[in-house]
Amino acid sequence: MSSNSNSLCKQGDTVCEIRVYEQEVIVVPLLLLSSFLVVLVFILLLHFCPEKVERLRPRRQKSTSRRMLQGIDAPPGIDVLEHESIALDMPSSYSTFQPPNSFITKTLSTTPSAFANPPAAAPPPARTSFTPVAQPRELPRQRLPESFNLVAPLPATSLRSGSSVSLYRARMENRNVVLRVLNDSADATERHGFLGFASFLSQLGPHPFLPELLGVVSLRAPLVTVVEELENLDLLSYLWRCRQNNVDPPCEMTERRIFTMAKQVASALEFLHSKDLLHGNVRAHSVLVSGQLTAKLWGLHGVYTRKDQKATQKDDPGMKKWQAPEVLVKKSATQSSDVWSFGVLLYEMATLGEAPFAEISVNELLQFHQRGKSLKKPASCSNALYALIKSCCQWKEQDRPLLAEVSRKLVSGEKGASDRVLKAPGAINIEQYLQEAGYGETNSYTVF
Repeated sequence: MSSNSNSLCKQGDTVCEIRVYEQEVIVVPLLLLSSFLVVLVFILLLHFCPEKVERLRPRRQKSTSRRMLQGIDAPPGIDVLEHESIALDMPSSYSTFQPPNSFITKTLSTTPSAFANPPAAAPPPARTSFTPVAQPRELPRQRLPESFNLVAPLPATSLRSGSSVSLYRARMENRNVVLRVLNDSADATERHGFLGFASFLSQLGPHPFLPELLGVVSLRAPLVTVVEELENLDLLSYLWRCRQNNVDPPCEMTERRIFTMAKQVASALEFLHSKDLLHGNVRAHSVLVSGQLTAKLWGLHGVYTRKDQKATQKDDPGMKKWQAPEVLVKKSATQSSDVWSFGVLLYEMATLGEAPFAEISVNELLQFHQRGKSLKKPASCSNALYALIKSCCQWKEQDRPLLAEVSRKLVSGEKGASDRVLKAPGAINIEQYLQEAGYGETNSYTVF
């Protein structure tokens, strides 16, 4: 010890000497040790919990080249998965994925989970009987490179264009999945709708004939919804393939299969109706088909929009050929309106994808229904199937059967249906189909 210490303390008085050199002996070592521990904890968090580290970092200022995602949207198609269809347009500028074999993560500011912190101004559910049962599984972001393999863009198969969602096929946990990825160009409203839709699907609960929601990535960009893949995509595309010869894999539609698939769709539709939810877009393009030819009802984005945002059905000319007369005159849709659309779906299946009311223009459609006319009987359609189509498409709502009765007729018809493979003359001309289906010539559409 120094002479200063000897002058203040008796020889051998260690406690006194420590007091004299308290700063050098205690304070400085403790500060150094504390700094070391803080750095060590931060390094461990950075390695094992990158999301928590992002929350601790100061938020970056908004730049013109990259937007900060804040907040939080339902998959005709896997809207798939259009706002709801399982295959939509994919801008070539989107850079989150580099198909076919890699998934590259982005470093953007962390966003709060839309499910945990919904906006205060969000309207309450429109139906009291629809209650949340679960939240989507949040996939761990740091494990995505291992979770998603063989990522590749899905081919465009939707009639809609301009979607803010890109679709990818991938492998996750030894199964095929579809990734619905929100594009960089999405605004706050689209982000809110994207995550709100995922939450809606989770709250809806599982059903064997609705596509299964497997998880979400909601805490960091890009926002991703993971849904099971249905290998044959939408039913309309499948019906069109059945018109072709020597397709691989083989595509054969029989009347028995029509009854079976229709029964599955009716089951999903009954499930929605049991929760006081209307589908509003029942048609072949809104049904997805698995590799085992199981039909699952999609096109649920409109269901979500009407429930959570109290929005009305868009005046879309591409839907009018499937809409019931009361919807055409802008009255409120009912469960019977879905039954009408279901009858048109049966006609699509019986004709292997022909446009309904092809000979009638959209402007003359309501007068056509008022005169009591109906869909023509397809050449290969049995009397039992055609009778069901006509009963669903009655002018008066009260004359249409209840969905439960339709399901019973489908079960009965399936037992006596023919296994003869249906044939149709030639492939579908896309431009002619769009015209006959009521899309018109002034809009731009994605080709199947």
